[in-house]
Amino acid sequence: MGGRWCDPTAGQWIEVIAPHTEEPIAHVAAAGPGDVEAAVAAARTAFESGPWPRMDPAERIAAVRRLAALYGERRSQMAETITSEIGAPISFAQRAQVALPWTMMTAFCDLAEDYPFRETRPGRYGADIHIRREPVGVVAAIVPWNMPQFLIVTKLIPALLAGCAVILKPAPESPLDALLLAEMIAESDLPAGVVSVLPGDGSLGEYLVKHPGVDKVSFTGSTAAGKSVAAACAAGLKRVSLELGGKSAAIVLDDADPAAVAAGVRSASLSNSGQICNALTRILVPAARAGEFTDALAAEMASLVIGDPTDSATQVGPLVAQRQQQRVRGYIDTGREEGARLVTGGAEMPDGVEKGWFVRPTLFTDATNDMRIAREEIFGPVLTVIPFSDEDEAVAIANDSDYGLAGSVFTEDTERGLGVAARIRTGTFGVNQGYTMDPFAPFGGVKGSGYGRELGREGLDGYTDTKSISIAAGSKGT
Repeated sequence: MGGRWCDPTAGQWIEVIAPHTEEPIAHVAAAGPGDVEAAVAAARTAFESGPWPRMDPAERIAAVRRLAALYGERRSQMAETITSEIGAPISFAQRAQVALPWTMMTAFCDLAEDYPFRETRPGRYGADIHIRREPVGVVAAIVPWNMPQFLIVTKLIPALLAGCAVILKPAPESPLDALLLAEMIAESDLPAGVVSVLPGDGSLGEYLVKHPGVDKVSFTGSTAAGKSVAAACAAGLKRVSLELGGKSAAIVLDDADPAAVAAGVRSASLSNSGQICNALTRILVPAARAGEFTDALAAEMASLVIGDPTDSATQVGPLVAQRQQQRVRGYIDTGREEGARLVTGGAEMPDGVEKGWFVRPTLFTDATNDMRIAREEIFGPVLTVIPFSDEDEAVAIANDSDYGLAGSVFTEDTERGLGVAARIRTGTFGVNQGYTMDPFAPFGGVKGSGYGRELGREGLDGYTDTKSISIAAGSKGT
């Protein structure tokens, strides 16, 4: 905390359980309100009188690049840690949970090299206007368990590059990777107080969000929790960005290839065992070809290797917790009760698997967009096929959602796909793929999926305040 390891004030512990064995693998000290007070005090001191916000941006960039170098040296350990605590298949952990965040560290540094922290523009009345983009202050970064390092990096690194101090609260399901990152931060040359890591539950996050010493909250989580965070921030008039839930649609046009669609949907919908916020979970297909696309999807899903997430051959691991397994199984039962047809999968344990919080990749068809399985975020390997009559109806179904995070269209005609993309009300979209997390492309949602953007230059914008300075004509030195 604040650049040094501290004993917690609360005297409580978090038990970390491996999802594939259901056995405890670690006990982590849980932070309490007293730890928040100490972390905020350290962050305020670092921000108000420390060197970090006052450094030339090039110095901050160099420091973050050195942190990225430390991160690169421990990528294997980080991937193994994430697999052990949340059950992500090791191949996915290596690629998306670790290599992608590491790449984004460097990408943010590259963006910061050309970021206009200082600029001058001509004023309407003749005198130049000086523009300064200054750090917003002390940032509370609150992340969930599903993509812990990716979500930490998209908040922590731009905030640091902007000159902010950061208090990071990881989820209680995934504290180990955050503490491993804390070890790297302690080894780096970041000044004392600039970063604190406080593992804890939702009540700790609520205390942190409401703390008057926090200037901005960057939150990723459920839409329900995001509403509470937004209300708390509004009461204190503090800045907030929210990356929330999703129920994204894949629109399959009548010229698409079923095999290509099935492969694209598998990658965009079932990675991390379906526990990704921008997963394509509503598959909209032309009614005249619904059977072809459904068969291709079912075959693709049935071919997935389910099992031990530490095995490099595994493609689908367990869900993060027993409560999540029960939740997803409940939705599978609901889909059947609502009248959707189960094509593959189901609520039973996968063949040959006796322990762990697994759910079989499950596909429903003959569904309508008013069913709960089509409207609510399930956060597991469950997909719903919905037929449409023409392109206009497909667009209408895709937009008929409380969410607006991501989406995709599959077609042989790229221009046609771009036309569809322009009609869908989401923050991100893909053509012939799920949305690609490019470090230079802003990511975020609309409607119930939140507001604010991460990644790209916009990811840096979110941690700065813009100050304009005008100088009277004739002043010495102008």
